[in-house]
Amino acid sequence: MTIWTDLADLELKLHYVNAGGIKTRVLEAGSGEPLILLHGTGGHIEAYARNIRGLSEKFRVICIDMVGHGYTEKPNRPYGIDYYSDHLLGVMQALDLSQAFISGESLGGWVAAWFAAHHPEYVKALVLNTPGNVNNKPEVMQKLKDSTIKAVIEANYENVKTRLEWLMYDKSQVTEELIEARYKIYTQPEYQQSVYNIVCLQDIEVRKQYSWDSSWCGKINVPTLLAWTSHDPTSTVEEGKPLQEMIPNSEFTVIQDAGHWPQWEKVEEFNSVLTDFLLAQVTK
Repeated sequence: MTIWTDLADLELKLHYVNAGGIKTRVLEAGSGEPLILLHGTGGHIEAYARNIRGLSEKFRVICIDMVGHGYTEKPNRPYGIDYYSDHLLGVMQALDLSQAFISGESLGGWVAAWFAAHHPEYVKALVLNTPGNVNNKPEVMQKLKDSTIKAVIEANYENVKTRLEWLMYDKSQVTEELIEARYKIYTQPEYQQSVYNIVCLQDIEVRKQYSWDSSWCGKINVPTLLAWTSHDPTSTVEEGKPLQEMIPNSEFTVIQDAGHWPQWEKVEEFNSVLTDFLLAQVTK
């Protein structure tokens, strides 16, 4: 399976919108209830390439490069969770969306949860996919920071491949095309500066402003599914469970034999888990 050849016969729209003054890359496919997909740290639209066809059969899929990422504009300032959230609001306003389902992976899950806590009127339901390092483990933060910077500042095939392999339980799922797509993104001149703004959340003094806590998680009042994996490199299932207690009336499921990117490694299962949960909210 390849990214763009697999999508070649699918009716889709790859375009840019002005999201609160930030030129933002957006991919849309399908019709129905809008579903926004948010990638993780250092990610981009292609992180969901294997899901777009299946999900677009049930939803209007809207996949974006978050601020500072992919081919979206990269303002020179630290990217806190509130800044990502503001950018997401700008995207929804640019697309004239009054509400949407939102699913985020890793950093994207963190942003989706924060957004739902602070802008509940815009969110129908959430699927939080391996939201990263919920316990602020220093060793995980340092490894993510170092590997992300190395993949960009010392961008070459092996460094980008290593960064992608860290995401996977099955390392063979890292394809040549995915490496090439990320390498081209990471070697953009403006990314050399942007990467430091991206990894600011791996510094505890910055991170503690947004750390997972019931003080804000308790404000999430929409149906929420926590989709963990058996081999997530950032947090075990046991470490993820307290998040279910923080978010009122949330549900918890585990996808087996996957790492930090279940949407890539377990395409059919991930799509099914997400679709079944979200469509159940429509019929309630």
